[in-house]
Parts: sequence; C-alpha cells; structure tokens
Amino acid sequence: MKLRVRGNSLRLRLSRSEVETFDQVGRVEEAVRFGPGAQLVYAIERATDGALSARLEGSLVTVSIPAGLADSWCRTDQVGLEADQPTGDGQTLRILIEKDFTCLKTRSGEDESDAFPNPHDHC
Repeated sequence: MKLRVRGNSLRLRLSRSEVETFDQVGRVEEAVRFGPGAQLVYAIERATDGALSARLEGSLVTVSIPAGLADSWCRTDQVGLEADQPTGDGQTLRILIEKDFTCLKTRSGEDESDAFPNPHDHC
C-alpha cells in the first residue's frame, strides 16, 4: 500500500492483493520504520457505518471505509473513493483511496507485478 501526503490530502493506493485482502479481512496495514520504536503506521479498515473518514491516533493513521462502499470498490472496476472531511478549524482533509495501476512508463526499481493493469495501455 502506498501512502501519499500532500498539504491537506491523504492518498492511499492499494495493489491487487491488498484489495483482495481488504475485501476478505476488512483491514490492510503498513508501516514506515524510522528506527527502533519509531514508526508511522497507516491502515484502511472496513467500518459498519458512517462515512469515508480518516483519523490520527499517535503514530497510527486509519482510514475507515463504510462496508457498502468498500464492497462495491473491491468487487467492481471502480478505481477510487474520495471524500472531504472537515478538520474542525475551517479546513478540510481530502481523502482518496485508489487501486494502484501500472505506470505508463517503466521506472527502474519499481515492482509493478501486483498492480492493476493501466486502462490507458489500451488506447
């Protein structure tokens, strides 16, 4: 799972196997390790209700996806989910969850064997 943070936006991209795991188990989690005892953990989880949302607890970022949205996204060709979450200070956090596609140009060191086929490959 890839995490991209830019300004007030949070984007997670999941590979095919991660989407399958999320569909079956209801949670996928990754960690960035900065050293002994120091890590940033990010996860997506299926929620029973509510809206697509994100929360930060200590060094854990969790994005919750309502079950209906999660099921539809995992089981169809739907590329992504998005939401704007008020932050309580007059700003919003943009949340995007996407299926990870292969790049149109090969990049050295990038393993894309588990990525979704890029729909633009067939133009």
